[in-house]
Amino acid sequence: MAAPWRSLRLVAPIGNRSTRGIHQLGGAVDPESSQKKRRTMLQYLSDHFYDVEFLRGYFLQNKMDKVHQKNRSFAHLEETHGPNNAGAFFILKQGGAVKFRDKEWIRPDKYGHFSQEFWNFSEVPVEAVDASDCAINYEGLENLHLLKELQSLSLQRCPHMDDWCLSRLYPLADSLQELSLAGCPRISERGLACLHHLQNLRRLDISNLPSVSNPGLTQILVEEMLPNCKVVGVNLAEGLKLGPEEQPQDTDRPIPA
Repeated sequence: MAAPWRSLRLVAPIGNRSTRGIHQLGGAVDPESSQKKRRTMLQYLSDHFYDVEFLRGYFLQNKMDKVHQKNRSFAHLEETHGPNNAGAFFILKQGGAVKFRDKEWIRPDKYGHFSQEFWNFSEVPVEAVDASDCAINYEGLENLHLLKELQSLSLQRCPHMDDWCLSRLYPLADSLQELSLAGCPRISERGLACLHHLQNLRRLDISNLPSVSNPGLTQILVEEMLPNCKVVGVNLAEGLKLGPEEQPQDTDRPIPA
């Protein structure tokens, strides 16, 4: 019984205090404990802040490395499988789809797997590519230069497609007839001006380009630049923006003195 008795003696002085003393003791302990927790948290954030920034930079760099890896050149396949197969393989690995002339579309499934039948089409030209939502960038477009008879190209909603990328489409000028840039967030008027090389274009989709400040005027300029091309995706009535001096005046209100 020695241990329990010593435990009771240890608590006895606190129990003999008044209720006010107990409350005062409780009030003194809680704020101090709370402040200690706050100091501990602040110290933790201070100690690990640079580590968090490092991890953020690491994950961002890792993401960009994956993009560059996916956009590596597949030109080495041209020697053994031909340029059309090499270009098609790049698009399929990106998650896009290809159509060889007089053949059905070849698309990867949800796991990224696709039919290997296209390796038998080395002598058949690729006439259409759907690279919508793919991570193609400036370097990756080099693989499309292998497709000498490409007629239709969709780059809809490609997040890395920018003005510099459009300047790299000129090798397709002889064959390309349809081009869709709809939903590409980084394409502006400057990039669209690079399309003047593509004089064989017959249809161009420039809908939903958030970096284009004046869609209506841009469509007019592109149509003048490519007179044989039908430019779609812009409502001229809503797209044109008037300058301050061209805004309609409200004649019903009195002119301030």
